[in-house]
Amino acid sequence: MNFKYAFLLLALSAVLLSCSDDDFGPVLQIGAAPQITSPSSGSTFVLQEENADQVMTTFEWTAADFGFQAAVSYRLELDLAGNGFEDAVTLGVVNTRSLDVIVGDINNILLTKELPGETPADIEFRVVATVNDNVEPVVSDPITLTITPYTVVIVYPQLQVPGSYQGWDPANNNTVIFSRKSDGTFEGYIYFPEDATEFKYTDGPSWDVNWGDDGADGTLDRNGANIVAGPAGMYKLNVDLNEFTHTFQHTVWGLIGSATPNGWDSDQDMSYDAARDVLTITLDLVAGEIKFRANDAWDLNFGDNGGNGSLEYDGENILIPEDGNYTIDLILNQPRYTYTITKN
Repeated sequence: MNFKYAFLLLALSAVLLSCSDDDFGPVLQIGAAPQITSPSSGSTFVLQEENADQVMTTFEWTAADFGFQAAVSYRLELDLAGNGFEDAVTLGVVNTRSLDVIVGDINNILLTKELPGETPADIEFRVVATVNDNVEPVVSDPITLTITPYTVVIVYPQLQVPGSYQGWDPANNNTVIFSRKSDGTFEGYIYFPEDATEFKYTDGPSWDVNWGDDGADGTLDRNGANIVAGPAGMYKLNVDLNEFTHTFQHTVWGLIGSATPNGWDSDQDMSYDAARDVLTITLDLVAGEIKFRANDAWDLNFGDNGGNGSLEYDGENILIPEDGNYTIDLILNQPRYTYTITKN
């Protein structure tokens, strides 16, 4: 009896092993990525301000194939060539296989990436196809275009920050934070004059699209509860609309360096000038170097790479050429942080 059952089991195994994929019907294949068909890689574009509202080019691509019927979304991205799309900017998300790209939009994005006007730059583009969160996206091969932007005042994407400190006015353009890279992440510094200031974020000068934080857990919620700050003072605000998260940090800024009375040992605290919306300090300095830093620590500090008056996090020391009495302003109310040094 046992021998008979063993024989049948072996026979069944042989049948199963002889089956091909065709015997079990269709097998789910890995998705085939879309490929950009227009414009051609290597094409050159010279942008002109008078054409800002016109179409630079229309991107077209082949269909993605995920191996099953699905509604596919296509996201067109760009980044500087050679950056591996680490700082990709989304130009649009569509359900079709083409997208018009406007001259002014591209120009503004390139300038926010700190590219100089009237200078050709190699820019990579790719298409990312997605179905849903349970299916891995597929990505096209990148193409490279050489684009020359024109010089113009940069219009940075911004979020309004209405709150109890300014009358809950989302149309107030003096209380905004900016996306310097046009990548969905925003940063700015705003002074809250009272403890426990309440505020929210809005997309534009109205309450139509606004975010708060239900539960105060760092997650942004549409029409959510007011966000409540801590002690009065200058706050560093960060928002990520890709992940819908936010942070706020109370900061006390000071001056430090070999040119200051205490050298590199301790800060000289700056004070807030409400009339000019700047942080300022007047003091005697000696020839040497300075930096700006927050909260008596180096986690947040500004220097000036290249000595051009524009501040960078962890930047180079700033030169004080000679002894004297100086007034120094730290200006954080604009997309690019700057400073002034005036000898009195």
